[in-house]
Amino acid sequence: MTTRLLPPAGPQRVLASAQLANSVGDGAYYVTSALYFTHVVGLAPARVGLGLTVAWAVGSLAGVPLGRLADRRGARGTAVLLALATALAVGSFLVVRGFVPFVVAACAYATAQSGLAAARQALLAGLVSAGDRTGLLAHLQSTLNAGLAVGAGLGGLALNSGTREAYLAVFALDAVSFVVCAGVLVRLPAVAPVAVRTRDSLGVLRDRPYALVTLLNTVLLLRMPLLSLGLPLWIAERTAAPAWLVSVLFVLNTGAVMVFQVRMARGVTGLASATRAVRRSGWVMLATCAVFALSAGASPWVAAAVLVVGAVLQVVAEMGQSAGSWQLSFELAPADRVGEYQGFFGTGVTVARTLGPLVLTSLLVGWGTAGWLLLGIATLGASYAMGPAGRWAAGARVGRESGPALVAP
Repeated sequence: MTTRLLPPAGPQRVLASAQLANSVGDGAYYVTSALYFTHVVGLAPARVGLGLTVAWAVGSLAGVPLGRLADRRGARGTAVLLALATALAVGSFLVVRGFVPFVVAACAYATAQSGLAAARQALLAGLVSAGDRTGLLAHLQSTLNAGLAVGAGLGGLALNSGTREAYLAVFALDAVSFVVCAGVLVRLPAVAPVAVRTRDSLGVLRDRPYALVTLLNTVLLLRMPLLSLGLPLWIAERTAAPAWLVSVLFVLNTGAVMVFQVRMARGVTGLASATRAVRRSGWVMLATCAVFALSAGASPWVAAAVLVVGAVLQVVAEMGQSAGSWQLSFELAPADRVGEYQGFFGTGVTVARTLGPLVLTSLLVGWGTAGWLLLGIATLGASYAMGPAGRWAAGARVGRESGPALVAP
């Protein structure tokens, strides 16, 4: 099992090691940051939410130009610098004592994180063949979940302690993890800057087919806050299931992705198989929503059993959608603008994280069963629309690549 979970030796395993290094720190940060900003820094929860929303909005806008920088100046060097910038931004949280400095630090953190994600994708594209990228991304997703689980455990120790020093230690750990990540990335071979086209300087911002694919993927990603917000609220407000079931469902999801994501991605090798995977995930997600809706009004243990079945279906849908979207995001991007296009595609995650809580709260808590069904139908519709949108984007890419010759940057 261990061999199957690890990517092949060489650049692929080095990329996984870098992912593991910073995901441990991120896992500790995610479970402690809200309480750190409110209890240690002394900010009101509403101000923390506002500051983080502003920060991730800024970060999503920065992803495209930073991805373009990785394409034109070298993906490895850009990724290393952005990993160090993320470490510096996390370290700045240690000295933040007011709302404005918090927003500035959060914007720096979100910008560096968004740019690092785009630069890493450009680095992956430069070092790994097209046929191996989706498989490697599946390995990286498994590695990410493993690191987050370990980090969350360390963060739990800090929460149990509850002291200012424990929180500061977590933030220091996260900063160090990105320094280690930068050190690991340095071990990779350099990726030369790619040639760029002299025309169409706006790049991905004018690529309407790719923008449509990104929009549809954003709709599919609205399920991201499901485990952290949607289901906890649903369980507490609409079912008789025990509250501790939230932790069980989270562990189930994380463990399943760690073990099965690589296997789920093996059959996704091109545009056709990617759109089929997304379409199948849409049907599974519709079934997921229907099953979750059945938990309302049932006895505690029946509701718990139904929720576990729904969680199994949900993680199957998640893994299929992830594998398909990874393949589409790379295959539909021009070879000379992978970082730029990945930076734009990554904004879908930010939008989903920003709007997802509002959408899920309104649908699930406000509308109940009808809300679950509407979420499932919207997901299915977006998954079916991905096929024609992907073919449109593929045709547009062929048209671009048959245009003027490439020149050096």
